[in-house]
Amino acid sequence: MTKPTFYIFCLLFAWATLACKEDKNEADDTSLYPPENPVSTASDRELLNKVQESAFKYFWEYAHPASGMARERTNSGETVTSGGTGFGVQAIIVGVHRKFITRQEATDRLLKLCNFLASADRFHGVWPHWLNGSNGKVIPFSAKDNGGDVIETAFLVNGLLTARAYFNGADVRETELRNKITQLWETVEWDWYASRGDNKLYWHWSPNYGWEMNMPIQGWNEGLIAYVLALASPTHAISPAVYQTSWQGSGFRSSQTLEGYKLEIGPPYGGPLFFAHYSFLSLDPRQMQDQYVNYWQHNVKHTLINRSYSIYLAPKAYGYSEHLWGLTASDEPNGYSAHSPTNDNGTVTPTAALSSFPYTPYYSMQVLRNLYGNLSGQMIGTYGPYDAYNKPQNWVGKDYLAIDQGPIVAMIENYRSGLLWKLFTDLPEIQAALAKVGIQKPEYETGFYLAIPEVRTGLYDLLKHPDVETYQIDVALKNAGTVTLTVEKPDGTVMETLWNHEAKANGLYQVNFGTGLPPGAYKLKLTHTTLNKELPVYLR
Repeated sequence: MTKPTFYIFCLLFAWATLACKEDKNEADDTSLYPPENPVSTASDRELLNKVQESAFKYFWEYAHPASGMARERTNSGETVTSGGTGFGVQAIIVGVHRKFITRQEATDRLLKLCNFLASADRFHGVWPHWLNGSNGKVIPFSAKDNGGDVIETAFLVNGLLTARAYFNGADVRETELRNKITQLWETVEWDWYASRGDNKLYWHWSPNYGWEMNMPIQGWNEGLIAYVLALASPTHAISPAVYQTSWQGSGFRSSQTLEGYKLEIGPPYGGPLFFAHYSFLSLDPRQMQDQYVNYWQHNVKHTLINRSYSIYLAPKAYGYSEHLWGLTASDEPNGYSAHSPTNDNGTVTPTAALSSFPYTPYYSMQVLRNLYGNLSGQMIGTYGPYDAYNKPQNWVGKDYLAIDQGPIVAMIENYRSGLLWKLFTDLPEIQAALAKVGIQKPEYETGFYLAIPEVRTGLYDLLKHPDVETYQIDVALKNAGTVTLTVEKPDGTVMETLWNHEAKANGLYQVNFGTGLPPGAYKLKLTHTTLNKELPVYLR
């Protein structure tokens, strides 16, 4: 992982060239979304199982044998990664849920991991970015980065706390695991990294170089989870003033409309897509709203902007399409970079679209089908999709990176079952931490509250959920009342009545429908007292 100053530099450096890309390419592609042959839910379900299990095996089979930690990447030898291990812990939870491994196997592995972490190098309770997987000694990430790394530690602790919630059995081993996780969690000195008297939370501290890295964690980037945990700590909490001064103090708010979608926070074009993934592996954005932004809507629009740029604005020689899109941090022909619409050289990264499944299920499925279809010979290996692909340079990055494989497993699971989001976000200390800084559950207006149509078509593309074999739509009712919900053809012909003048309490509802409807264009119509809402949809 590179650091936020590098990301920001990349974004600003490339910003000046983007306008000419827009002028050059906007008129080149007038196609929208041609109809596609229907694909069975069984086939899609098989693909989801396959990619989750393959990526999970990176953390299970390729973990360091002595410590159980995730190796930084394939061929990294003794070098293991704190943050990638946190992603791997969540992948292991999914592995149990999907029956790739047994609960006892997972418990034994996580106990080994916790015992290693208890004796590994820590700096005021914070682990470094890299460790030696055999002896637990720090391996410098860069010249002066040989001490504690708050962001990597946050990813690690996030995974451990999610595991503590999942492994809730009364037996001796699961009880021991929970106790060990609690001890590790309570000895992280988040407040030490905000102790310089300026109300800022700093990324690094080194016993040799002190604060010389001098990098406050400022939004918007992948650092939100570090603040949530630092606010939630029962022993070393930071004050809300640190969040307000540091995280929201510089680079956080930036209202902009791009590709027809309005963003309220973040860098131009939203930045690389891992901003919408790393903090949200088990932090549920659907439950998060503050005075500036609804986090679900932001992440969805960020993803749609990234996809729209890839399809319509990027140079055609890059080979992006509806079936191959997604810019985020990954390997590339010249090394490693945080790819985004303002820092694009033709490198598409599978984790970008696949980790976006909760936000754009159909569009992510298009990419998954392509990776395991037309591109399978080039892009699929032992642990799932390879890290990156650059068509114009005829290059495939065949390494696997922990921080790229982990989000694939976790975010696909959140699309399928919401498992990790439920485990972590509902923890009392996490809810309390969010409340401290004004992040609350949104009060949604009556309507289809999670749906954001694609701007160019005006349609909300709906994938038939592979696990329930129906279409699903989320409906908010702000007030109780009598409600009718229908599925209609564009001409108003009613094809299915889901609610027929039913008395409903206020709240959020997930509705299944369309089992027997053929793919095509429809509209969902919601009538609530005197309010009418319509959502044009395309059933895929």
